[in-house]
Amino acid sequence: MLFTRSQLVIACTLASTLFVSACSKENSAQKQDALTASAPATGEASTLNERNTQQRLVSTLEKHFKTANINAKILSVKKTEVPNLFWVSLEGMGSVYATADGQYIIQGDVVRLGDKQLHNVSDALQATENKKYLAALNTEDLIVYPAQGGKAKHVIYVFTDSSCPYCHKLHEHLAEINAKEIEVRYIAWPRGEQFMPTMQAIWCSQDRKAAFEQATKGLPVNAAECKNPVRDQYQLGLNMGVNGTPAIYNVEGEYLGGYMTPEEIVQRLNK
Repeated sequence: MLFTRSQLVIACTLASTLFVSACSKENSAQKQDALTASAPATGEASTLNERNTQQRLVSTLEKHFKTANINAKILSVKKTEVPNLFWVSLEGMGSVYATADGQYIIQGDVVRLGDKQLHNVSDALQATENKKYLAALNTEDLIVYPAQGGKAKHVIYVFTDSSCPYCHKLHEHLAEINAKEIEVRYIAWPRGEQFMPTMQAIWCSQDRKAAFEQATKGLPVNAAECKNPVRDQYQLGLNMGVNGTPAIYNVEGEYLGGYMTPEEIVQRLNK
């Protein structure tokens, strides 16, 4: 994603990072060209001083957004382990970092060195938000594949698109995943506006599982229009930073990865 000179680093539309294990988001009319406006939320803070600092940062960011003619909805602001660097959650896109004075915004990963494994400083912060989002979902709005025998040791949420080849590949292993005592919950995430009608038709079908199977084979899905959660689920994915499918999360809101084999999923869940 390239920023215009006039907006500098304030334009916070996330660049879609493409992984070989996921189908990327298509360029479409749903591309986020600007941030949406709403009242800010400052998130949690352990002391009054921290809350005041966060509120000042929110006010400063909003001022800069307004100056740059960008309306921004700030969902939460939280301090990170990096001195004077805050994590900012924005509606409809992935999180960004902001300096304490609100003069700079940084997109991408901030990684801590020193251990054998690299540590992304925002992972725990994003997972905390994601856990809330996922817990608020109604299972009736999802496509649920129970664990074999009905007793689940783990539950995973999968943002999926019936047009995505890697989603098809994961779907082929669904029985194996369920056999490993893992319940799979599909969340609709059409990668572009052109895929929205099919996903809505699937979610409006009396038998969503059969409709999804049909769509993965390239066959049309015919269903009467209904009130459905597809666009809301798409927005949820944006809030969680999803930029491709499949995107797999555990109940703690931790991102496990894109396409993985059943064995790899078990390994990640047991970490």
